[in-house]
Amino acid sequence: MQFAGINEILDFAIAREEEAAALYASLAATVARPGMREAFLEFAAEEGRHKARLMRVKAGEMSAVSHEKVVSLGIAERLVPAEPTPNMTYAEALRFAMEAEKAAFRLYTDLATATDDPGLVEVFRSLAAEEAKHKLRFEIEYDEHVLEGV
Repeated sequence: MQFAGINEILDFAIAREEEAAALYASLAATVARPGMREAFLEFAAEEGRHKARLMRVKAGEMSAVSHEKVVSLGIAERLVPAEPTPNMTYAEALRFAMEAEKAAFRLYTDLATATDDPGLVEVFRSLAAEEAKHKLRFEIEYDEHVLEGV
């Protein structure tokens, strides 16, 4: 990815957060399991908070960052990604969500390397960690409710 400047990087990231929020809201409407519906709605809200944070960064406010390390169960790396469909199963919705979070993690990791601004590097690394937490939540859900029956 090539960007002309910080504002272009931030605009790109803001657009990705909007897409992610819309994606999770749409997934929430497709799953029947109440707990997972709420989880998808919470992730949509979290992506909205990421967007708001990026907009504050763009306005010149540097928000606090986290240096938290997030582990992975590695489940997403061993599964075939699912495509979103109106009739997706619970397992497919989880596989799709894991892949989306893995892609978001990569995006923020790549954006951290696309800037020389140390503050932005930290913000993008912090956002990458948030996306890794989301992926881990979906991996745990998959492990406990899908793989458990295998």
